[in-house]
Amino acid sequence: MICVERRIRHTYGTMADKTVECVPNFSEGRDKCKIREIARSLSEVPGIRILDISSGEAANRTVITFTGDPEAVAEAAFRGVKTAARLIDMRRQHGTHPRIGATDVLPFIPVSGITLEECAEMARNTAERIYRELGIPCYCYEAAAFRPERKRLEVCRHGEYESLERKIADPEQRPDFGPDSFTETAAGAGATITGARNFLIAVNFNLAKGCSAATASEIARDVRESGRVVTEKDGTRRRIPGTLKGCKAIGWHIEEYGIAQVSMNITDIGAVPLHKAYAEVCRAAEAWGAHVTGTEIIGLVPKKCLLDAGLYFTGQKKPAAGDLTEDELMAEAVRAMRLDDLGPFDLKAKVLG
Repeated sequence: MICVERRIRHTYGTMADKTVECVPNFSEGRDKCKIREIARSLSEVPGIRILDISSGEAANRTVITFTGDPEAVAEAAFRGVKTAARLIDMRRQHGTHPRIGATDVLPFIPVSGITLEECAEMARNTAERIYRELGIPCYCYEAAAFRPERKRLEVCRHGEYESLERKIADPEQRPDFGPDSFTETAAGAGATITGARNFLIAVNFNLAKGCSAATASEIARDVRESGRVVTEKDGTRRRIPGTLKGCKAIGWHIEEYGIAQVSMNITDIGAVPLHKAYAEVCRAAEAWGAHVTGTEIIGLVPKKCLLDAGLYFTGQKKPAAGDLTEDELMAEAVRAMRLDDLGPFDLKAKVLG
């Protein structure tokens, strides 16, 4: 365990001037009572505003987006982890989404008046408190990572929950805050990956019925930054990068919808706008004889992303007098990327800003 002598109650400046977003991913997407109880534990902290709750039954995962000042957000995050550990037993948890703990990922995102570095300190303090008070092992990732290789979420989550006992026993793979043996708490709650990052878009691209998870995985390998590893005739292995910088993607089949999806995190929305990712997945899907039928946004999407998409799909370079209004541009983005393919897409509820 890395010892950090910091308290979660820290002087972050004037609280009213600072806003942090937190997007915990909980490993429960089926039991609505449990989901409501976790959400309630967050909302009971004064100053916390829950913006979105997105659950998936097949993924068995719920993503809750909330905001507030740094101290309120840190306290709510801790309470959410505590509640999830009480309600979710990882020994019996299964779903299509990769996971390592009851609260799988706990990122802090700067919104206004606070830096990414300050959010990283929040994440480390919260991770230390989670282990100290709850006994739940924690890895720190992205801007909060103590080790360069652990900046990547997939490195921290490698092997998922099933490998946690082995990783805890290995000093090189042991969580940043955690025991040197597999405790009863770790067995039940798993581990939590806590960090700080900038805003990202979590999006699933729906493939036409009949498309397999294997094909969805091939499409994901074509477009994600890490690409794929191929074996040459001489036995050497070589990595071929994908076409979308800063994007992470996997393919899976979602039973509740009866379709395969390419599930993606767009981590640099400046370099890869939502509409570019959509167009590229469509292109890659066609190359595999598949077809994108629509798009599913998990959590929230910045207003600018939809406005830029509306301009792109209408052939406009920038808004001009007499052109479409903002509402019309966003409606065009919804239509073009079929954001309502799996259900209504409420602009008021899903758009940030």
